[in-house]
Amino acid sequence: MALLKRLLDRMRSRKTQLALAIRITIAATAAYAVASALHLLLPLWAVLTSLIVTQMSVGRSLKATRDYMLGTIGGAIYGGAIAVFIPHSSEAALLALLVLAVAPLALIAAINPSLTAATVTAVIVLLVPAMNHADPLASTIDRVSEVAVGAVVGLLVSFLVLPSRAVGQTRLNASHLLELIADVFAELLASLTRGRDNDALHRLQDGIGSALAALNATGSEAERERSARLSSGPDTGPLLRTILRLRHDVVMLGRATVVPLPAELQTRLSGPLSEVSVAITQFLRSAAAALRAGAGAPAIRPVHLALRHYADEVAAVRHDGLIRGQPGETAERFYALGFSLEQMRQNLADLDRVVGEWAEKSTAGVTAETDENT
Repeated sequence: MALLKRLLDRMRSRKTQLALAIRITIAATAAYAVASALHLLLPLWAVLTSLIVTQMSVGRSLKATRDYMLGTIGGAIYGGAIAVFIPHSSEAALLALLVLAVAPLALIAAINPSLTAATVTAVIVLLVPAMNHADPLASTIDRVSEVAVGAVVGLLVSFLVLPSRAVGQTRLNASHLLELIADVFAELLASLTRGRDNDALHRLQDGIGSALAALNATGSEAERERSARLSSGPDTGPLLRTILRLRHDVVMLGRATVVPLPAELQTRLSGPLSEVSVAITQFLRSAAAALRAGAGAPAIRPVHLALRHYADEVAAVRHDGLIRGQPGETAERFYALGFSLEQMRQNLADLDRVVGEWAEKSTAGVTAETDENT
């Protein structure tokens, strides 16, 4: 029973991936059945196409279908045209024709990677008739038909079977990224008084880079869904830009906190810095939880109060002349720290606004769905 419980918990934590596996299985099976019912020459291509276009989200499936169909149709037309209009009765002529088919399409694919299917399709359209002594025009039509069946089946399965919207994945990825930024921020401010664990910091920074790439990808997919009117989610642009600016704030803080503060500055600033660390870290994590749940933004007032207390203490330190006796590099890092925190305050205010907008959109979406069901 304990093993079964752990297995069920693991499956629940991977429900998005499990849903994708189910969609891919259904798409492959359905594509083969449809291709066989239509008596297509090679149902294999319909099955492979359905696997390619069935992606993690509807937005990604739309892009994969568009790219693959454009590449296939373009490659089929080009490969079929040169096969029909250029004689190639010998092996040498076929070899020259292969070069003519591959070279320009490979260049186009290198410039625009979304059209990589064109080269493969042209080669198939050119060589399969030569090996089977079939009509090149019929081979072109077969290839396009097989790919069209696989693309349509894969896209329909993505829409109808356990559909996954990119806007939901964007919420999850943004929440995860905010939590990573909170961890890095706490580590950076702690390093001003106790030194820095560079290994831990590097791991956190690497995690932020990977999470940011994932967020940008799902954000693009969500915008594709919105453009196709397949989702009523909010505009992802403000959220992505705000989180990117917070990422830049963390980078600036990293440069300002290379070494701990001098002992006399630690004595004066350790309390305000601790208050700032707690307030901003809690706000980031609460914002992540609110974004994940579609709830309203957390209170940002503690952040403003903590930064005001820190600014007041910094003014007192400067009034007492503690900065004048420090080396130039230490003074530069001291002022850079204040500038970075001020920039972060502004970006956190933007985050507060954006999380509130996502909560409003989430509530509106739920209300509209309820009204429709009613």
